[in-house]
Amino acid sequence: QVQLVESGGGLVQAGGSLRLSCAASGRAFSTDRMGWFRRAPGKEREFVAAISWRSGITNYADSVKGRFTISRDNAKNLVYLQMDSLKPEDTAVYSCAVRLFGAVQYAYWGQGTQVTVSS
Repeated sequence: QVQLVESGGGLVQAGGSLRLSCAASGRAFSTDRMGWFRRAPGKEREFVAAISWRSGITNYADSVKGRFTISRDNAKNLVYLQMDSLKPEDTAVYSCAVRLFGAVQYAYWGQGTQVTVSS
């Protein structure tokens, strides 16, 4: 089992910044990849960014590329999502997730943190 707890959400004006954190515990040593996803009201959950736990290689959704940065602190089992130049369309519940080695899908999810961007 892996437990994930997000923090750092809130209300910000368009153009502002927020940094989300996700703390992992449990079988965190088996983590292959950690990702951030978001779900806006009335929409499907969508991928935002992901990072390889060992190599640090990252990838991003086109909608956030150049504005968001994912990073990790392996020693503390933390992953971050730095969000800059926020837009109202970034408003959503943001969740972190873990994919373990050998797995195809993200199996463990946090409860999510609300990000609201006002225009």
